[in-house]
Amino acid sequence: MTGDARRGEGGSIGGSVAAEGAGGEFDGDDDPVARAARHMARELCAGFRYHDRGDRSAAVASFAAVDARQFGDVDEAAARRAARGYVDALWAKDDIETEHMRDGRIHAESIRDADWSAVREPLRDRAAAVGMDPEYAAATTRAWRNHKADGDYWTPMLRAQRIEFRTAIGDETYPEKPSDGRQGFGTAPVRYLLGVELHDLHEDVHWREAVTVMEPYYRRILRAHADD
Repeated sequence: MTGDARRGEGGSIGGSVAAEGAGGEFDGDDDPVARAARHMARELCAGFRYHDRGDRSAAVASFAAVDARQFGDVDEAAARRAARGYVDALWAKDDIETEHMRDGRIHAESIRDADWSAVREPLRDRAAAVGMDPEYAAATTRAWRNHKADGDYWTPMLRAQRIEFRTAIGDETYPEKPSDGRQGFGTAPVRYLLGVELHDLHEDVHWREAVTVMEPYYRRILRAHADD
């Protein structure tokens, strides 16, 4: 769910994204963990939609709502710092995209060779805010660069989300598997990658599907917090 180049810096988008992506936390499920996980999934998708529509402050607020819950041992200030780092990186990515447009399309070769440090540094700050391995920043930057350069973005994205998920659940051994496929990244990063694929389709039906896909991701995190 990497987002596209922003459309109109700071433009208001009313209540539509909130209704579609960050709706009420209590919407009929009797399980409080499931309700909270759905709320987090909605806020995540809302954050990306706010980014797509150019509302920076709303994007920070949505991502901070997720980070405050997924990183259960950080305070509100750290969660907001992490979210702001993510949003700063998204906007820096947009600037790079704009610089490498040719006839209305991103020039894959030139963007591949661009200086991506303005993306990597705020992602490093995000990682530092919540105690993630700084490799998260490098892997996410590679994923975003490759995504725009028609390269293999899925492998570094899976690596980055495994780092984030491990930090969120407090388990650096994730995923533990009983037999085959031990070199895989685990189901949680794969869910996130599927969310990216759904985002790329840019249809409301796919955003609703992305919320459903991401619910178990956050449910696993919240249950890990409860177990602790």
